[in-house]
Amino acid sequence: MTTRSKVLVIVTSIGEYEKVGYRTGLWLGELTHFWDVAEEAGLELTIASIAGGRVPIDPESLSHDFLGDLGTGNRYADRDFMNLLDKTMSVAEVDAADFDAIYLTGGHGVMFDFPQSRTLAELIAQFYEAGKIVSAVCHGPTGLLNAKIGDDEYLVKDRSVTGFTWKEEELAQRGDAVPFSLEDELRSRGARFTLAPNPFDPFVVEDGHLITGQNPNSARKVGEAVIRQLG
Repeated sequence: MTTRSKVLVIVTSIGEYEKVGYRTGLWLGELTHFWDVAEEAGLELTIASIAGGRVPIDPESLSHDFLGDLGTGNRYADRDFMNLLDKTMSVAEVDAADFDAIYLTGGHGVMFDFPQSRTLAELIAQFYEAGKIVSAVCHGPTGLLNAKIGDDEYLVKDRSVTGFTWKEEELAQRGDAVPFSLEDELRSRGARFTLAPNPFDPFVVEDGHLITGQNPNSARKVGEAVIRQLG
């Protein structure tokens, strides 16, 4: 890349479910797997959260099995990297003109603040209408649900997307805890929802400069797609 492309990474500010006692937040691997490939490609990354400030991390994403996956544990042990999650800017402070792409991370926390943020919806629309890359993984596409473009149409209408499926929700034992089915909500807005043959298989869908990944295992491939499109 002749110039250093800039990517805005959006994370949740919510650390718990509304109806049950489970704690949640950012699924750390969905940040680190994307970050690793993007940083290696020379991209400049900036993290913003819905409310700004400290970012909660889903405790389950810190289990030994998940930390050992694709080097997430190395990032977790990196003081400088983890400090980035202590004092994030808020989405209200972001100027889309400063970035070339946006990436929406997941973790169940986003289900409780991404769709509710008009500021995020407007920011995503600005990226998309400017021809910039809009990418998301797992529950990250919840941020796309209320983004509208053009003549007040949903951004996802008639576009191919993926995201965390209801089957995966059930397998994760969170069907009774989540406020809605992401798969159903995307379809209800006119999206063409597609999914991998098997739950939790890495799976990425590209529809022009809209890039979505199905689950945590897809974060690295979303990063690779963003890098390829940025050229």
